[in-house]
Amino acid sequence: MVILSISIAILYLAVIAAFTFGFDKVKPFNLSDVAAKTRFSVVVPFRNEAENLPQLLKSITALNYTKQLFEIILVDDDSDDDSVKIIKEFIDTISTETGITKTNISLITTKKTSTSPKKDAITTAIKAAKYEWIITTDADCIVPKFWLDSFDEFIQNRKPTCIVAPVTYIEDGTFLGRFQLLDLFSLQGATIGGFGLKRPFLCNGANFAYTKSVFNTLNGFKGNTNIASGDDIFLLEKIIKKQPNNVYYLKCEKAIVSTKPQHTWQQLIEQRVRWAAKTSAYNNWFGKVTALIIFLTNFLIILLPFLAVLGLFNLKIWVYILVIKLHIDFLLLYKTSAFFNQRRAFKSFLTSFFLYPFLTNYVALRSVIKGYQWKGRTFKK
Repeated sequence: MVILSISIAILYLAVIAAFTFGFDKVKPFNLSDVAAKTRFSVVVPFRNEAENLPQLLKSITALNYTKQLFEIILVDDDSDDDSVKIIKEFIDTISTETGITKTNISLITTKKTSTSPKKDAITTAIKAAKYEWIITTDADCIVPKFWLDSFDEFIQNRKPTCIVAPVTYIEDGTFLGRFQLLDLFSLQGATIGGFGLKRPFLCNGANFAYTKSVFNTLNGFKGNTNIASGDDIFLLEKIIKKQPNNVYYLKCEKAIVSTKPQHTWQQLIEQRVRWAAKTSAYNNWFGKVTALIIFLTNFLIILLPFLAVLGLFNLKIWVYILVIKLHIDFLLLYKTSAFFNQRRAFKSFLTSFFLYPFLTNYVALRSVIKGYQWKGRTFKK
C-alpha cells in the first residue's frame, strides 16, 4: 500500500506540475486596434432563467463590437417561468442608442431530436444562424464589453476553427462561493495547461466558439446525443481528432465570461454530478488518465488516515503526500487566480483543500450509481 500510495502521489505531482508548466506556455493575448471583420452568431440556450436573463441582455447591449457583425439567438427549452416574456419585452423595447436592432436578436424554440435538451437547443440555433462563427454562452452569464473584439482579433491572428475561452464565477463573498471559485480555478488551470502541453481536453460551453462548417462537417453532436450533458467537451474531442492544429485557447482577460456560483451545497452537488456523469464517455485518453489520477489521489487523502489508525499505514507518509498535494495545488491555483484577478478566494484555500476530497469522492460515487436533477428535470444514469 505504501508503494502504491507514493506512486499515485508522484503521478499527481507530475500531472499538476505539467499543467502549471503548460499554463505559462499559453501566452496572454492582448487586444490591439484592429478593424473588426468576423461575423458571429451568439447562441444562448435557456430554460427557466428569468432571474438571470436581464443581466445577460444588459451585458449584450453593452458590447463594444460593431452591431452589424453579430446576431444573438436565444433558444427556449420549454421554459415555464417568465423567461420568454422577459426576452420579448426586451426585443420590443430595444433602444436605437444601443445599436442593436430587432434584426440582431431572435427568439426561437428548441426542436427536440434527442435526449439531450441543450444539444438540441444549440443544433436548432446553428441551423438558423446567419453567420459562420458560432459562440455559445449560458443565460446565467455576463459577457464583457470587449468579448467579441477578443474573438475577432484572435481569429484574424491565428485562423482557428475552434476557440476555448475563459470562464469564472462572480464573487459573492461567501465561503461556498470561494470554494466553487477555487474549484473552477483548478478546472480552468487544467484547461489552459492542457493547451500549453498540446493535450487539450477541457472546455466550457459558457465561452466556446467554432465555425459552422466544422460543426456540420462533424455532424454536430452525433454520436453522443444519448448523454444529456457534454455539448462542449464531446464536440471539442471531435474537432481535436479531425483538426488538432486549429484548436486554440484564448487566454485574454477581455474575453472572460462571468457566471453565478451555485447558491446551495445541494445545487453544487447536483451540478458536479452532472459534470461527472459524462466522464466515462470521454474519448480523450489524456483526460481519462488525468481524471483517474486526481480521483485516486483524493481518495487516498481520505482513506490513508483510517488505515493509519488501524496500524496499516504510516501516518508520516500520509502527511508527506498531503503537504506535496497542498503545495502543487496552491501553485496552479495561484497562477490561475492571478490571470482572473481573483486572489481573494484564497482566504478559504486551506479549508477548501481539506473539504474538496470529500466532495469529489461523494460526487464520483453519486455519478456512478444515481442520476441527477437539473433545471427541473431528472436524468437517469
